[in-house]
Amino acid sequence: MGAKQILVINSKGGVGKSTLTSNLASYFSFKGRTALCDFDRQMSGVRWLERRDPSRRKIDSITGWEYRSGDDYDWMIMDTPAGITRKDMMSLIARSDVIIIPVLPSPIDIHAAADFIRDLVVYGRIRTTQKPLAIVANRVKTNTAVYDLLKSFLASLRLPFVTSLRDSQNYIHASIHGIGIFEMDPLMVNRDIEQWQPLLRWINEAAEKGRMPLANHGRPRPRAVVHSRAGKPILRAVR
Repeated sequence: MGAKQILVINSKGGVGKSTLTSNLASYFSFKGRTALCDFDRQMSGVRWLERRDPSRRKIDSITGWEYRSGDDYDWMIMDTPAGITRKDMMSLIARSDVIIIPVLPSPIDIHAAADFIRDLVVYGRIRTTQKPLAIVANRVKTNTAVYDLLKSFLASLRLPFVTSLRDSQNYIHASIHGIGIFEMDPLMVNRDIEQWQPLLRWINEAAEKGRMPLANHGRPRPRAVVHSRAGKPILRAVR
């Protein structure tokens, strides 16, 4: 059947795509033959694998657009560059089985995500093909006004918002050593692992079904307008 291909994508840089892909590759290396496909010119995924101890579970590195088939693998995790072109975006969507969009809780990132998700839905034909797509809030500090803003925005999109991953030094530690948090001391990363569970369940269910209907079907409203009233941010999603 070939590999299940997981695409981590957002045209905005610095949202944690490489962190997501490396940790997903770490997790799925325990589930079968896994490759990390690095389409990012910065090659963060490749460098992460270069730091990986050979005694760890094997994760193959595939650079750029060099692979043609996933027949040799069970799982392929695809890391994408910032500023991805529409043509490349559509090509990667076509070959992917599951799409994950990381978003940071900041007004700038919310605006950028709104524009990107609009393009993804329209040009990637996400709605018509019912590609499994989920949104992950990354580097989150809960109980803050900007996090509440992000949650409101994501709810307005009518797309699955599966989990929030906290801003944790554990991810930095894992990256330095070429591992994922699933390979660290469970007592140290217990809280982080718990936050990953909804995403992992969603991926496994989507991969098993082949397609997963999007939550709350309906036309998305993916252009965010942020105003301020009495020093408090207010988000309004408009068509």
